[in-house]
Amino acid sequence: MNTRIFHGLIPGLVSALAGVGYSVIYQSVMFLDFNEVLGYPSIIWTSILSCGIMSIAYWSLEKLNKVKLKGIVNIVIFLFSFLSILIPISISLPLDVDFPELFPGLVIPMHFFPALIFFSLNPFFHNSSSHAQ
Repeated sequence: MNTRIFHGLIPGLVSALAGVGYSVIYQSVMFLDFNEVLGYPSIIWTSILSCGIMSIAYWSLEKLNKVKLKGIVNIVIFLFSFLSILIPISISLPLDVDFPELFPGLVIPMHFFPALIFFSLNPFFHNSSSHAQ
């Protein structure tokens, strides 16, 4: 069970670091300040929560002996990542925010960080014998 906790926590923390780093770089390069709309704690907790949910899904498949369904779970995660970008596209920012049209450019890439990092680090949390057959 410890491996499952780390399988969600480590990619979540790496994803959070990537999201905060991307936010800092994007806002500095574009001379923007969206920190009152999207704070660093939101980026961190969303990343950790997303990777935690993915880890629970993988753990559930292993517990139910349905490891062969991981491909379907991966597709669901991929589709959920794509559908989640509808949220930042559809929200209206407060009137006092400068350049609100640049907000989606900040948050849309961050929607893919948890899945990308979770899938990238996945082989480090599974031994090769669990993938046989």
